Amino acid sequence: MSTENISIAKAELEIMRVIWKAGEPITAAEIGKLVEDKEWKRTTIATLLARLTEKGMLNAERQGRAMYYTARVSAREYKKGQAMNLIQNLFGGSARDLIVSLAEEDTLSDEDIQELKDFFEDRRK
Repeated sequence: MSTENISIAKAELEIMRVIWKAGEPITAAEIGKLVEDKEWKRTTIATLLARLTEKGMLNAERQGRAMYYTARVSAREYKKGQAMNLIQNLFGGSARDLIVSLAEEDTLSDEDIQELKDFFEDRRK
């Protein structure tokens, strides 16, 4: 499933992070406990879960009285799709321009730069 064209809100992403971290089917009540710091009402969580399901990000399966949610898209797949979307929309398809932009803004630490060098060296082998 391509996630480049799937747009999710910040609150929806918070829900996805909980589900990705759980790694197994999880109920809305369990999600609610894991995002207590957000002080979201049950109806808010239900709305976010419904939106994510409609967007194809989640599977919802009823087991008894409870609805269990699982991710249809992995965190890695979602990040890859969003990165591709960013590169296409803001940098005209040039990953190089994205890296240059990060470097020019001193966003990349020395450690980041070394990790990138190591990554590209490994890719050449």
